[in-house]
Amino acid sequence: MGIPLLQKLIVGSYVVRQQLAGRKRYPLVLMLEPLFRCNLACAGCGKIDYPDEILNQRVSFDAAMKAVDDCGAPVVSIAGGEPLLHKELPQIVKGIIARKKFVYLCTNALLMEKRMKDYEPSPYFVWSVHLDGDKEDHDKSVCQQGTYDRAVAAIKMAKAKGFRCNINCTLFNNADPERMAKFFDDVMAMGVDGITVSPGYAYERAPDQQHFLNREKTKTLFRNIFKRGNGAKQWSFSQSGLFLDFLAGNQTYHCTPWGNPTYTVFGWQKPCYLLGEGYAKTYKELMESTNWDSYGVGNYEKCADCMVHSGFEATAVRDAVAHPLKAAVVALRGVRTEGPMAPDVRLDQARPAEYMFSRHVQAKLDEIRTTQPAAAKHTVTTNMAEAG
Repeated sequence: MGIPLLQKLIVGSYVVRQQLAGRKRYPLVLMLEPLFRCNLACAGCGKIDYPDEILNQRVSFDAAMKAVDDCGAPVVSIAGGEPLLHKELPQIVKGIIARKKFVYLCTNALLMEKRMKDYEPSPYFVWSVHLDGDKEDHDKSVCQQGTYDRAVAAIKMAKAKGFRCNINCTLFNNADPERMAKFFDDVMAMGVDGITVSPGYAYERAPDQQHFLNREKTKTLFRNIFKRGNGAKQWSFSQSGLFLDFLAGNQTYHCTPWGNPTYTVFGWQKPCYLLGEGYAKTYKELMESTNWDSYGVGNYEKCADCMVHSGFEATAVRDAVAHPLKAAVVALRGVRTEGPMAPDVRLDQARPAEYMFSRHVQAKLDEIRTTQPAAAKHTVTTNMAEAG
């Protein structure tokens, strides 16, 4: 596994303390999205489809620190949008590290070489570079030629400077198992510390709706990839072995939406990183006012095909703590890629999807125009100008 011993000990002890305290719901990773603006427009992304007035919003340093403190999760994943566009991001990262929390800074790497001087190597800090496959697959996925080469150059620079560096990889139904296995070999050869892999979530607003995986195809795809890597033992993943086992269809898991709570320019996002179906002003309000049982695979139509790490990694970690022998067997044996799959969650009782994106966007626009009239009238800078 591509998770250092220090992180395993701190996160493991945190989970044990929560269990011993009898807490049913507690966070594992804070998903902090300090902005939605990006310098790419990926076909499978549902995070950038907002009016410019919202894309111009930023989570301030103070608001970010309050979210980190209120949530209390031992790991913070900073995503977006492209976080490196945020001018206060170096201060935000330093503030999180000062609290002895692990920071995964997710980036498409287009600005990484330029901004690397603003960060220092630390056992609490990881560059998490977006790479969705080899050069051809990745550049096609992000809809811009040359991004793979720039990401690889940034990874090599980061490793030379002593940083921890992972890749985060999202797979769609056009992924080829042989090519993905070769890609994992290649990134290991680059010296990458770990791989975070996940099937794509079917964002309802993503431009490309044809290439999202359903559950059966997800399990088959990951079995075919992992069998080419000795049950995934050939590669170093920054994920629990039981989550990888789940991707291959060997575990029956329900998602843990409160395991990765999300804080954005809207506030605390209900119920999870992938679905924005309401927002709370405080973390306490999020935990107490969200009807958690109405979401998740088998409960809600929108969740039917989801097997994403942000929903199920926390489930796998809790399972590993509760059943360490099972986790140890998977770690030693590798992910099983043959034989019957575990029973899946029934979907026939799920409530129908509701569509409320437009309502939340309009509410945020009304707030911006009321409280920030000057900003609302300001001419929007281009992505390239902001990136500079």
